[in-house]
Amino acid sequence: MSSFEGQPTNFRTSVMSIDRPGDASVFSDQVRADAQEIIARYPAGQSRSALLPMLHLVQSEQGYITPDGIAFCADTLDITKAQVAAVATFYTMYKRKPTGEYLVSVCTNTLCGLLGGDDIYAALSEYLGVGMNGTTDDGKITLEHAECLAGCDYAPVVTVNYEFFDNQTVDSADALVKKLQNGDRPLPTRGAPLCSFREIERQIAGFLDPRPEAIEAEGTGLPTEAGVKLAIARGETAPSYAAATSKPAEAPKAEAPKTEEPKTEEPKVEEPTPEPAAAEVTDVTSANDAPLETVESDPEADDSQPAAVPETAEVSTDSASTDTAPTDSAPSDDEQAKLLSQMPGLESAPETPAAPRRTARARVRKPASEPQSDQLSFGDEKDGA
Repeated sequence: MSSFEGQPTNFRTSVMSIDRPGDASVFSDQVRADAQEIIARYPAGQSRSALLPMLHLVQSEQGYITPDGIAFCADTLDITKAQVAAVATFYTMYKRKPTGEYLVSVCTNTLCGLLGGDDIYAALSEYLGVGMNGTTDDGKITLEHAECLAGCDYAPVVTVNYEFFDNQTVDSADALVKKLQNGDRPLPTRGAPLCSFREIERQIAGFLDPRPEAIEAEGTGLPTEAGVKLAIARGETAPSYAAATSKPAEAPKAEAPKTEEPKTEEPKVEEPTPEPAAAEVTDVTSANDAPLETVESDPEADDSQPAAVPETAEVSTDSASTDTAPTDSAPSDDEQAKLLSQMPGLESAPETPAAPRRTARARVRKPASEPQSDQLSFGDEKDGA
């Protein structure tokens, strides 16, 4: 990869060069005519939809996506080079480095990998002396591993310029590569005969293969046809939804209007609404569930006689724990003066503000089966946390 000021170029931006932004004029008039043919396949005003096949077109001319191809697509489709580069760097079928005459792809996804795909790729990489997207010195073969080649029923699969070689092993894949190096073109297991990488790129751009043997080639194999043959042998068919065989919908038949006899309604007798039953108070285990015992909730309660409450564990929210319960009311002014008079030296002491009243403590009703705990206080826990 090229470098700029001593730094390696980012792989994704390698198709755009600052020193050489691309020259769209390097493409011939035939390529420009082909580009217009591709654009004509799409509705008017949607020419940018032709970008994907146009990238394959320029790749068929130069062997990979070059800055010239980026500039050509941008000028032809009236979009920016950045938009073209964003697409070209997203899909792995667009190559950012020169590609050999034959692109050998080894599927290493789950099924193919477990059945030998990983071993095949490792063996070919060692034999050719190249890694991922590496090309041999003679420019014959570019090697890559692919995530999926859509041939799981033929695993493990190897493709050469996207033509299938099924049920491969390390030995068969090694023999295949050696034949390609010797100038031979072995017949794929299924599909059209082999062609060069640039020729297959033109076909992917949407231009037909002119070779008669390519048109007559079988595209499926026994595993693909097994289900269809089994259905024929069993006489099984699937429903057809073809427009030519479908019956027109029948118009609904007109029905005679129905005459309804008048109905006499009987007077309804309203039943008395039952009074709602009193809600039952069940044992609670949370302070959020415990009902508050106040005068408003129990008007008949006698303030002079404290209500009997079950044993509870008290949780104090004060900053310090205490052994005595808070008083219901603060002492009056007369009581405070009397107390001060009994303490010598404090008669003239300045008045101190009364301490704030403590907030009500949440009462947590404990189940009868649990042992009763002592009074709990969390006011000082933060100091020891």
